[in-house]
Amino acid sequence: MKNKFLLILCLILIYGASIAQNKKSGVIPDESEADYPIPYVIPKPADIKAVIDRVKNYLVESTPYRIIDSKTGEEIKDFSEPNKNAVIDLSKGEFTQWSYTMGVVYSGMNLASEVTGDKSYLDYAIKNYNFVFDNLPYFRKIDKKFGARKEQYGQMMHMAALDHCGSIGAALIKTYEKKKDQRYRDMIDTVANYITNKQFRLDDGTLARERPQAVSLWTDDFYMSVPFLAQMGKLTGEKKYWDDAVKQILQMSARLFDPSKNLYDHGWNAREAKYDPKFYWGRANGWAMMAMAELLTVLPENYPGRDKVMDYLNLTTQQLANLQDGTGFWHQMLDKESTYLETSGSAMFVFAIARGINEGWIDYTFAPVAIAGWDAVATKVL
Repeated sequence: MKNKFLLILCLILIYGASIAQNKKSGVIPDESEADYPIPYVIPKPADIKAVIDRVKNYLVESTPYRIIDSKTGEEIKDFSEPNKNAVIDLSKGEFTQWSYTMGVVYSGMNLASEVTGDKSYLDYAIKNYNFVFDNLPYFRKIDKKFGARKEQYGQMMHMAALDHCGSIGAALIKTYEKKKDQRYRDMIDTVANYITNKQFRLDDGTLARERPQAVSLWTDDFYMSVPFLAQMGKLTGEKKYWDDAVKQILQMSARLFDPSKNLYDHGWNAREAKYDPKFYWGRANGWAMMAMAELLTVLPENYPGRDKVMDYLNLTTQQLANLQDGTGFWHQMLDKESTYLETSGSAMFVFAIARGINEGWIDYTFAPVAIAGWDAVATKVL
């Protein structure tokens, strides 16, 4: 379910990247000139929207808005007293859960509405956030009496990791800018306080983890922190958030980016830093690239460190062009062709590269990489 879910959310973001053909993109090879495993086709905006509409419709049709008794399966309608067995109905997926995956979905929904003018995408994000905040007081009562569980907004009430707040917090800011709900703003401030003042950091201020190894970094945390800091800077006008976001990209990259490969290692920890085995996991590199794209989108021109962030994005793009499979996908372990072709990581790369080209951060000669990637990933939306 998790792999399918990540594919869904990345596809939503891809549309917002607007994979429009740049007039300067050069000669596109005729399909008759090569026997491609997946035909190389320049996507039309209407065709892209049709794919994203299928994703949105699947989410809308699959999302139950119910609190049920885990013992009986019956819907709970009386919220006067906390029920120890009360759970969010997750029978079809985690669509109303507070999670990093849903954060990317809601960011995608916001972006798709902005690009297309179709409000139904944004409506989905607002409806789901409202379900969370409408029911949060009830689960706070349950937490007070019985203790919270992860699946019942436990990560929201007791933040203990970037996974619990950064991604979905970034999307909450984007949604708040369109719907000024005070409950949203209160939670945004809670997330900002957690990331700024409570999350474990290295001595130099780099956001870090204390598990599974003590004093460690994961490339995943680029996205679990930087987009929120980027959006918080935009929302408040306080440069401290942008400064922190840039710092995270540069200082995480100092430990995780391998200049001999121009790829990101999945993890680093202080105990084994000298003997790091270095695994270039596709999805980890995807998280890093999406985070850089999110930051560059809001960071002003000539902002200190912006050029260095752009360099990391370009170096990784250059290597990804070399490693792309003939199908248009990328391998789960990017430098190991024996590993399977992964859809979610591929979708992440398409989003970041397409946005980079459209915004002028990445040269348009990489457009065929993004187009081939889109053609591949779109085949997974049935």
